[in-house]
Amino acid sequence: MKKTPFVTKEKIEEIVKTIPTPFHIYDEKGIRENARSLKEAFSWNKGFREYFAVKATPNPYIMQILKEEGCGFDCSSYTELMLSEAVGVGPKDIMFSSNETPAEEFSYADKLGAIINLDDITHVDFLEKTLGYIPETICCRYNPGGVITLSNNIMDNPGDAKYGMTKDQIIEAYRTLKAKGAKNFGLHAFLVSNTVTNDYYPKLAGILFELAAELKEKTGADIKFINLSGGVGVPYSPDQEPNDIKVIGEGVREQFEKIMVPAGMQDAAIFTELGRYMLAPYGALITKAIHEKHTYKEYIGVDACAANLMRPAVYGSYHHITVLGKEDAPCDMTYDVVGSLCENCDKFAKDRKLPVIEKGDYLNIHDAGAHGFSMGYNYNGKLRSAEVLLREDGQVQLIRRAEEPGDYFATFDFSKEYSSLARR
Repeated sequence: MKKTPFVTKEKIEEIVKTIPTPFHIYDEKGIRENARSLKEAFSWNKGFREYFAVKATPNPYIMQILKEEGCGFDCSSYTELMLSEAVGVGPKDIMFSSNETPAEEFSYADKLGAIINLDDITHVDFLEKTLGYIPETICCRYNPGGVITLSNNIMDNPGDAKYGMTKDQIIEAYRTLKAKGAKNFGLHAFLVSNTVTNDYYPKLAGILFELAAELKEKTGADIKFINLSGGVGVPYSPDQEPNDIKVIGEGVREQFEKIMVPAGMQDAAIFTELGRYMLAPYGALITKAIHEKHTYKEYIGVDACAANLMRPAVYGSYHHITVLGKEDAPCDMTYDVVGSLCENCDKFAKDRKLPVIEKGDYLNIHDAGAHGFSMGYNYNGKLRSAEVLLREDGQVQLIRRAEEPGDYFATFDFSKEYSSLARR
């Protein structure tokens, strides 16, 4: 699969006249079309709802687009709840899926009318003590343990994950919550991250649907929704086949009709909590080549670094790179594409076949729309870069300005001898 940038060299040259590199840019048209495709794939379920994982791309302009497409929001922190409130969502438009949660975050989630998703059985009593009651609508996260194996050699170990309850615990939790006043229940699980296979969601759905039927039988709980969470991934590498969301939706439907309908649970809604799938392909990190180095390897130094996109440095993740304006040029050079951090892992690409890169060329680092800007940091005093939205009509909007030195110094106490720094 050829990866084609959604932005041209000419457009970038126009943008950099007012917004210097590096910056993240997002494609509104692609985001909207993808959200509609997801909704269509699950249209067989009348209660279907996507709760976008805010942690993937926590920008209110992006969230507003998704809200307009009918999405709710999956939050896991106080600040993410604040962002959702700022976008103007209503009760039940937020799923609050957190772990090791402070009391004030549960209180705020409840104030906003969020659906609270409990990660551990001990959180039942903790939530009741915090709020003084148990909400009528509540959700619990399940962890089946063991190892999950899928096609394409995808494997993960839920038993080693810190999330969720065992089956015995979730049965007990449902009974306790029901006794304490809960009336509407949800079930949630997250097993595998970034799957590029169509069989993950149907397999997870089967596990959760069977558990839901068992929970109904053993506890009498009225299960209103099944939350399949995230995990549907994107093909970062051109040689990967992308997921087919229509096939995935049909696979979940088959499991639903096989398990939920005979159990008399045909009215249960299906929820998803996608972040990477919703945004990754529709965002790019744009950076400029500013140095070249010829030692034991050929290096291209760019003005972005791992502080702008940490996945390659921390996880060794592959992100495809297009040299804008040289899309059809032969890839007959081998480069390490590197940033300026004082860390040898600060590399966007290692031994990557690319066209000849000259200083001043703009590089499009693909699939940076999720877990890109959001995972940025200030190591080496690096300042977070801007975020830009490419509107459907071709106009460009700055949706987050780049940090300035004053932002970096703002949290220091300059009451004494260093006050001059605060004024810079």
